[in-house]
Amino acid sequence: MWVEDDDIRMEKSGSDPETTNNRMELQALIAAYGTLPEDAEITVYSDSQLCVNTVNQWAAGWEARGWRRKTGPIQNLELVKRLYALAGSHPRVKLQWIRAHEGTRWNEYVDELARSAVTLR
Repeated sequence: MWVEDDDIRMEKSGSDPETTNNRMELQALIAAYGTLPEDAEITVYSDSQLCVNTVNQWAAGWEARGWRRKTGPIQNLELVKRLYALAGSHPRVKLQWIRAHEGTRWNEYVDELARSAVTLR
């Protein structure tokens, strides 16, 4: 979901019965970055610490090591690579973690979208 000045600009949701929560979180961020123009200056919020840390802290090192972690394989590597490339092509977009289930309006809204998408399948 894309919100600016408390106005919903774009809203998408989806589901996949053969996936994991982490894959869906990665795919949501890929879709978010994919809708933004490369010169966008905006903050993207995610309640997935794993995804935010992947982009902001870990992926650069993994890439430098040939897409390997020190402790073993990278889960969902194809999605991680796509997300990291998209984040790199949007240098003025900040990815920031937000705590889930604490009453933050738009985070609660997208959680409901996700729940609705799962029930519709």
